[in-house]
Amino acid sequence: MNLAALLDSLPIPIVQAPMVGASLDALTIAVSEAGGMGTLAAGALPPADIGPMVQAVRDLTSKPFGVNLLMAPKADPAPGDVDAALARLAPWYAELGAPLPGTPNAFAPDFEAQFDALVAAAPPVASFTFSILTSAQVRRLQAAGTYVVGTATTAAEARAWAEVGADGICAQGFEAGGHRGHFLADVEESLVGTLALVATIRASVDLPVIAAGGIMDGHGVAAGLALGAAAVQMGTAFLLADEATTSAPWRRAVAQPTDDPTRLTRAFTGRYARGIENRFMRLMHGVQDDVPAYPVQNRLTQPLRAAAAKADDPEMLSLWAGQAVRLARPGQAGDMIRAWWAEAAEVADAVAARTRRGLERE
Repeated sequence: MNLAALLDSLPIPIVQAPMVGASLDALTIAVSEAGGMGTLAAGALPPADIGPMVQAVRDLTSKPFGVNLLMAPKADPAPGDVDAALARLAPWYAELGAPLPGTPNAFAPDFEAQFDALVAAAPPVASFTFSILTSAQVRRLQAAGTYVVGTATTAAEARAWAEVGADGICAQGFEAGGHRGHFLADVEESLVGTLALVATIRASVDLPVIAAGGIMDGHGVAAGLALGAAAVQMGTAFLLADEATTSAPWRRAVAQPTDDPTRLTRAFTGRYARGIENRFMRLMHGVQDDVPAYPVQNRLTQPLRAAAAKADDPEMLSLWAGQAVRLARPGQAGDMIRAWWAEAAEVADAVAARTRRGLERE
């Protein structure tokens, strides 16, 4: 079997997107058990926790699932840069009555150690975001029985993943919530919409493509498959799921959005990400180019976001969400994907009927 065959074997070709802070083992298991493919968001996990978490998923489902890692760059900021970043954040900490943190000993989990733990855990599928593996790293995972999926925001990034031997591509369109996965070019050159991105990647590489970005219901599922994607990836659509670990203020923001509430920002983490605009994003917009790059800014705002969640204040939280977030609905994850799949079938039937009528008129 290869990845294309695995995705084709899914009763419901919906992949649950990895969402740090909103998706752990419960959501992963629920989606896989319902016929889709859940994904464990392991990017923020200490290396020692990855193996036990993967085993916890295996203990409760025999169905395919994935694990995602964020390839955070090595961080060695100058002390002055950290001091300036903390000074910039000081009024926000003060507003919450939270102490300003000192300089952390580490800014992110060690990726190499995470990777070693992932190889040892050998999940069915592993996906990667923010950068690209070496050919040797890809071969290590494949030798362990793990299919490798690379996140790409451009056709060039998809070709780069194909060149190192990846088994498939997750095509992350401009509409997607959370962090942008670009790694070959600046964010401005990597903002391709899902529809165009899936088409251009399929024309560029002979690998199965997973369409991601702005897919919120059965219409979007049908559209992604019609483009030739082997599966679609949905993240924001799961934020209100019973099994999601979305915080209470984050849930409220998702449940009560305006029509087009999301914006790109690097103010929270030092890397561009899409979320529901709030006061922190608006007031930090003018200085967001000055904040230190990910993962430094991300680590410096972690205590702030934790304090905001505890205070039930959505204005200082990273409310990651994709475009069309207003279509999100609550419910159990399994019921959600079954309903989306039934709707996708209805949409496909309607398109087929419309196509037939057009041909009959010729």
